[in-house]
Amino acid sequence: MAKVTVDSSTCVGCGLCEQECPEVFKVEGDGIAHVKQQSCSVHDVKKVAQQCPVQAIKVS
Repeated sequence: MAKVTVDSSTCVGCGLCEQECPEVFKVEGDGIAHVKQQSCSVHDVKKVAQQCPVQAIKVS
């Protein structure tokens, strides 16, 4: 299984990841996206990561 991480020092909290895949991502009160779970049955998490405007999401 792939490991999904968000670099909190890079994330700008735009919310695109949460909008695209709310099963995995949530922008918390600190204004940063957090990983809720490691996989999604609906979306390709790697494609969501590629859409991040600051490349804060890593899937390895």
